[in-house]
Amino acid sequence: MRKRVIALAGGMLIMVASLGAAKSDNVLEEAKKYFKPLPRVVDSAENPVTPEKVKLGKMLYYDPRLSKSGLISCNTCHNIATYGVDNLPTSIGHRWQIGPRNAPTTLNAALHVAQFWDGRAKDVEEQAKGPILNPIEMAMDSPEQVIKVLSSIPEYVELFKKAFPNDKNPLTYDNVAKAIGAFERTLVTPSRFDKFLNGDAKALTEKEKQGLKIFIELGCASCHNGPALGGTMFTKFGVLESYWEATRQFLTLDKPTMPVDVGKFAVTQKQEDLYVFKVPSLRNISKTYPYFHDGSVWNLEDAVQIMSKVQLGQELTKDQLEKIVAFLKTLDGEIPKDALEVPVLPPSTANTPKPVR
Repeated sequence: MRKRVIALAGGMLIMVASLGAAKSDNVLEEAKKYFKPLPRVVDSAENPVTPEKVKLGKMLYYDPRLSKSGLISCNTCHNIATYGVDNLPTSIGHRWQIGPRNAPTTLNAALHVAQFWDGRAKDVEEQAKGPILNPIEMAMDSPEQVIKVLSSIPEYVELFKKAFPNDKNPLTYDNVAKAIGAFERTLVTPSRFDKFLNGDAKALTEKEKQGLKIFIELGCASCHNGPALGGTMFTKFGVLESYWEATRQFLTLDKPTMPVDVGKFAVTQKQEDLYVFKVPSLRNISKTYPYFHDGSVWNLEDAVQIMSKVQLGQELTKDQLEKIVAFLKTLDGEIPKDALEVPVLPPSTANTPKPVR
């Protein structure tokens, strides 16, 4: 039997040579071989999730004072109300600079083997340190400047003490990242698919089950497996055809060129990592458009069909496409209600450094 796989990269499908296909008519039992229901919280031995850390981390996630301009927060590019993304091809940062890659969702991100498209951060805690200091994102001058801002706000000083009671000096940049990471570890979005995996066969319609069966038979689950349906591995985007060739038709007059991204190669400088990207989660995929690392494609059906072309060298039938997309939409989950409630942030003081715009 010819072996195939579909993988979705950044809200997009990447199809690669892979493991076997579904061998059973019992799609629920077959699905259990590849997928698991989402956990309630993605805990960490290195950074145990506590209510105090989560409360503090949520405030920091929403606080624009962690940016040089005082205008950009984590939530600006990873808006929880829009499923952890900003729905832009690439995000707008400090002084209207445009980022090079599409902003991945923070929802369920703690389940991933690594963070960022190229995997340069090992977990959500390490990832949280990056954008705050990135000159084209939040653009803070240094970790010391971040601590200077937070130290000038008495309520934050007390919240850090409560969140890290065993630390002699609780207000540190490492603890800023740990607090944000703890909050992000609660951003888990269970859906109808979890009910299905837990034994409720009626949670999915017949069409959605057929889409799931096709998804498994094509080999998509070889890359998109586990509770997040992805985030566990890296793979090349463009096996049979370069991805920038397949997405050429989506160029527009206002964006006549598209840069070629070398992927993980930029981090490792290894030839085998050329055009390799982390396989993202498919959770909430219909909500986290536009697709691909460059945000070049806005329609999920187009993204699926493009990946069939560049990874399998074939065109999916209309019926296959409709059923796969129907299944993918069952992964649209419920955002935690508390995370959606914008926190009341503590006031600045006369000693709080003024923003630079």
